[in-house]
Amino acid sequence: MEHKENDKHEERDGRDEPQEHHEHAKRSDRGPVRTALSRLARLSRLGRAAGFRADFPASLVVFLIAVPLSACVAVASGVPVELGLVTGIVGGLLTGLLPGSSLQVSGPAAGLAALVYEAVREYGVGALGVLVLATGLVQVAMGLLRMGRWFRAVSAAVVQGMLAGTGVVLIAGQLYRLADANAPEGGLEKLGGLVLLLTGTLESPPALVALAVGSGTVAVLALWPRWRRGARVLPAPLAAVALATGAVAALDLPVDRVRVHGLIEAVEPPDGSDFLRLGEMGVLGTVLAFALIASAETLFGAAAVDRMHSGPRTDYDKELIAQGAGNTVCGMLGALPMTTVIVRSSANVRAGARTRASRVLHGLWLLVFVTLLPWALEDIPVAALAGVLVHSGWKLLPGRELGRLWQRHRGEAAVLLATTAAVVVTDLFEGVVVGLALATFKAAWEMSQVRVETVRTGDGFVRARVIGNATFLRLPKLLDELESLTRPGRHVVELDLRELRYMDPACRQALDDWAGRHTVLFEDGGMMAV
Repeated sequence: MEHKENDKHEERDGRDEPQEHHEHAKRSDRGPVRTALSRLARLSRLGRAAGFRADFPASLVVFLIAVPLSACVAVASGVPVELGLVTGIVGGLLTGLLPGSSLQVSGPAAGLAALVYEAVREYGVGALGVLVLATGLVQVAMGLLRMGRWFRAVSAAVVQGMLAGTGVVLIAGQLYRLADANAPEGGLEKLGGLVLLLTGTLESPPALVALAVGSGTVAVLALWPRWRRGARVLPAPLAAVALATGAVAALDLPVDRVRVHGLIEAVEPPDGSDFLRLGEMGVLGTVLAFALIASAETLFGAAAVDRMHSGPRTDYDKELIAQGAGNTVCGMLGALPMTTVIVRSSANVRAGARTRASRVLHGLWLLVFVTLLPWALEDIPVAALAGVLVHSGWKLLPGRELGRLWQRHRGEAAVLLATTAAVVVTDLFEGVVVGLALATFKAAWEMSQVRVETVRTGDGFVRARVIGNATFLRLPKLLDELESLTRPGRHVVELDLRELRYMDPACRQALDDWAGRHTVLFEDGGMMAV
């Protein structure tokens, strides 16, 4: 009996072993590729879930920053606040979906506020849509022509000077709004009227109240980030505007508040007569200024955001196309032009965003807000928004960077200061042109370094070697040295030009003329004069 049971046991083991082997073979048939793919799919699902868990709160943080900033830029641009929010919505829902950059956030930028204000004052709010639409088309064309990378070749001193000049004009204009006063036209006029603004404010109690509200907003913006626990809960712009709004409402202070007209009433698409203005030289110049400055601000902002995270890098040409598409739609809606907003973008990165979903969601929250809760803007004091812009303008100034630049590269510092002054004295576009011209001249001057080395020999010759880059900028110095060597009574001069890396036509002609006035012998790439 025991033997039979053992036989049955062995028989059962013989039946089970092939079955287990068959199951193992089935698992082996899947192979490492299918196993790896299934694991990747599972990790992808987990990654998407984790990414959404990070992007959702980040989108709320960016939304809370975008509301007061969009309203600020709209007020500074002289248009209804709803148009600033519309630009933020388009920047999130449309530009946020397009390829180019994954974490930078687009919206109305303070850097363009002064230029937009001047354009609205000169051409009217109705023409703003055409200007922005044409700007978007120019940006799309530049992206298709792969010109995005060329913006990286612009001198950093010119960009910093452009931002500094914009900051000066922005601060000067918003100081008037801090006191509920109207700012004069032009950067110099704004600066020149500050003394009268001060005396008028001191004589007006309502103006002093508004100034206190605006100054308090600036103080909260400067101090709020130092309270780390509070800064994690509320962004500084939202906290500052909320506190100012609460104080004005609680004390019933006599200050100007934001006027809300409604989203449908504020949106004003351009009509046929507005498009006819594109034939005016002034309008075309404004479009070009919008396109160049918005593109430069966007791409320099993209470079700054890329340094903040380890994710995918920005494709500059695709980002330029995405910004152009967004500005085209903003123009169709009569809204403000958009750029990358470094404040929103840095907040997006710091909040832990991983994909472009955060910026798309922030656009959705803006749409919900402007549709359902526009009345919430009516209690915001204008002085508080002006305080936010004064703080933003202050951060555009170079400050310590200018001091370090002056110590290391005074030529670059001079270009920065000259660009800043040109932007303040003229306008943003002309100031940038002046800055680019100065930077080009500086580069040409530094590249055209040429020197003459002389060696006296015992046979009565002076061998002179010309080394470097000979351009018209250094031609007077070069000719003076040559003439000094060939004065009567001096030694015979042997001139060697073989170590010249570059010689422009002006220098070539001048040397030919110099040779024509002397007895010259050309030999081995040089010339001999007596």
